[in-house]
Amino acid sequence: MEQYRNQTFDKEREFYGKHDIIVDHCRFDGPADGESALKECSNIQVNDCLFNLRYPFWHDTGLLIRNSEMTELCRAALWYSEDITIEGTKLHGIKALRECRNVHMKNCDIVSQEFGWSVQGITMEHCSNISEYFMMRSDHLHFDDVTLKGKYSFQYITDSQFINCNFDTKDAFWHAKNVYVKDSVIKGEYLAWYSENITFENCTIIGTQPLCYCKGLRLINCRMIDTDLAFEKSEVEAVLTEPVISIKNPKAGKIIVPEVRELIMDDPAAQGKVITAVPVKHS
Repeated sequence: MEQYRNQTFDKEREFYGKHDIIVDHCRFDGPADGESALKECSNIQVNDCLFNLRYPFWHDTGLLIRNSEMTELCRAALWYSEDITIEGTKLHGIKALRECRNVHMKNCDIVSQEFGWSVQGITMEHCSNISEYFMMRSDHLHFDDVTLKGKYSFQYITDSQFINCNFDTKDAFWHAKNVYVKDSVIKGEYLAWYSENITFENCTIIGTQPLCYCKGLRLINCRMIDTDLAFEKSEVEAVLTEPVISIKNPKAGKIIVPEVRELIMDDPAAQGKVITAVPVKHS
């Protein structure tokens, strides 16, 4: 493989169309301010590099990035690429990953608004994320030990799994389908409205008005903290381990919970059953 080491590149499309190269301890920065440094490339290894210019990895195939940094000025770093591995890397530019396939990320630090749109197949391990509209319209996500802070995450995703994660996020999982979340903490308002076939197992759910207008919703041994007006118009099967502030008009199914401070059943179409160990205050 052709190797480049300890150099600085700033020209437009510096490596356009190249194959089988290693780029090691290099900088993509400088007065020429060139974009799209590694566009239309294949079988590329990038180690310990700095990217301070826009659109470096578009339409690439077979890409390995290790221990590198993409700054705030490195906008839209990876688009329309496939067979990607990213390890130990900072991705700090807006829209860092979109329209990609078969992505593996490990030990990465992501600060990127609108990250991960329309990605098909992404595995993420031991990564931290700060983002809004995170992973929108993506499918086949497999996350393990991932943290997220930011609003409007995982909207319209499908066929995905999240294990041992911690999400501080508002309006998460809206319109999501076929999702499994286990051993995780999800904090934020209006969780998973309009979702379909979503399961939470051994999870902690925090925040107002969660899980409304859902179909095929399941909760297995979950805690719900500071949650009120939960399950409105939802088809739900739930076993909850701690008291809930209020439940409102579940459409169908059964909710088993130690205590509900207030049960609101003022819609004749609401046929869901709520089973408690403590008498329920109805309104």
